Amino acid sequence: MISGKTTIIGHIGYPTFAFKAPLIYNPWFEHKGIDAVVVPMGVRSEHYEDFFRCAFSMTNIRGALVTMPHKVTTTRLVDELTPIAAVAGAANAVLLREDGRTVGDQFDGAGFVRGVQRKGFELTGRRALVVGNGGVGSPIAASLAGAGVAHMGLFDPNADASHSLAARLEEHFPKLEVVTGSKDPAGYDIVVNATPLGMNDDDPLPMDVDRIDPSTFVGEVVMKQEITPFLAAAQERGCQIQVGSDMLFEMIPAYLEFFGFGTATPDELRAVSTLA
Repeated sequence: MISGKTTIIGHIGYPTFAFKAPLIYNPWFEHKGIDAVVVPMGVRSEHYEDFFRCAFSMTNIRGALVTMPHKVTTTRLVDELTPIAAVAGAANAVLLREDGRTVGDQFDGAGFVRGVQRKGFELTGRRALVVGNGGVGSPIAASLAGAGVAHMGLFDPNADASHSLAARLEEHFPKLEVVTGSKDPAGYDIVVNATPLGMNDDDPLPMDVDRIDPSTFVGEVVMKQEITPFLAAAQERGCQIQVGSDMLFEMIPAYLEFFGFGTATPDELRAVSTLA
């Protein structure tokens, strides 16, 4: 039962959004005996700014998980943005500090990068290619830069998205070499599909898999199926891979740390999750 002392984390999205986070967080809070709860909050875009201010005036709110379509708007509502959120151009987490100020961060990319690192792949000094530079690809590129990659290739059918992301990366990570305009994976140590391609079996592959070296780490963001045609083709070449759902379970420990609830391993979260 939620009491006036229960710490609340809002899960804010559009009213029709499928709110899955409570099915992972709340069983873990109960398992750990933590008096906290993630509460789904469906908010229409035209009401979001007023709702945001009201929500963060609550006495027992710790923060919020923010999903589409509110991530970009959130960047101008918080008092402070982390460099990763600034590069991503979106915030999917907000923390209310003890002094009353709000800080926005971005963990989509952190989830992806933590998954890669947990699998033993070292990112420092590597060359990374991110295909798809929108709402998912931008935070992944930002977190890869934060993890120390030396060179990054960016490609998106919307060239302006790539150029804009490149400019933000160069501003916050001046030592990073950034190029745009090609999705040729040859010569890259890690390649990422951050596009929706792969949600349907008849989708074209996001890049030419025959150009990927067998030593390259291949990552996916599509969660509709675990092994997408892209990942299956990469496996056939002998590549180490990461499935889309790994990003989800890896970002939750980062959220927990951000909100001050300690941490958890993905295996611990999966063990208690009620997410189908």
